[in-house]
Amino acid sequence: MVRIDCHCHAGQGDGLTGPWDTDAPLDAYLRRAARAGIARSVLLPAFHSDYAQANLALSRIVAARPGRFIGFAMVHAQRDRGRVLPMLTTAVERYGFAGIKVHRHDAAISREICDAARRLRLPVLYDLAGETWVVELLAGQYPDVVFIIPHLGSFADDWRAQLALIDHLERHPNIHADTSGVRRFDLLVQAVRRAGARKILFGSDGPWLHPGLELEKIRLLQLPPEDEAQVLGGNLARLLGLSGAAAAAPDAAAARGP
Repeated sequence: MVRIDCHCHAGQGDGLTGPWDTDAPLDAYLRRAARAGIARSVLLPAFHSDYAQANLALSRIVAARPGRFIGFAMVHAQRDRGRVLPMLTTAVERYGFAGIKVHRHDAAISREICDAARRLRLPVLYDLAGETWVVELLAGQYPDVVFIIPHLGSFADDWRAQLALIDHLERHPNIHADTSGVRRFDLLVQAVRRAGARKILFGSDGPWLHPGLELEKIRLLQLPPEDEAQVLGGNLARLLGLSGAAAAAPDAAAARGP
């Protein structure tokens, strides 16, 4: 099974308050991912004041290596209000993007975004920044929309939020989580045990976190080979409808350097 990183940022932001809204360069990430045997990566824009512009810029990065990258469009629930569906339609039909990224740092997810996801049949990667209670609403109102919650619910290492998310993973078929940035390893163990390997996706939060280091956490779970293969790429391939023919081999030439 091809290894797919479901969570990597790329491109420039325009905020200049930190790496997250300044620049997400891929050179080092690609070397590290190649050494780890990661064949494909979902790319997400950095934070930006204009996501239409950021999505366009990301589309050029994805188009340069279409067998390597999968694009997700980012939208802002408040700033893009009234134009979410046209923005996402452009991202799908013109750029070939396969999903949506929303971040609570921008604004809470909206019904407009979820309705667009349902209409376009796109998964939503929603960083809810610890507000795990909203998953109950999303799962109930949109059972036919796939939601992927990064960091097991909290990049800030909020144990209570991550534990609460495991309950949602166990109960709701359309709720999934990625492993990026999760530091409390036993919570990953518990998530797989309670919700099953089919609900967990490998993600790195690259280029700022090392994809090889993040992938090692999956190996340390010591899952049966078929379950590990699903976490490392099979689950995302299933959710995106990717066939085996759509998978690329790692670029060995790119693996040189730190």
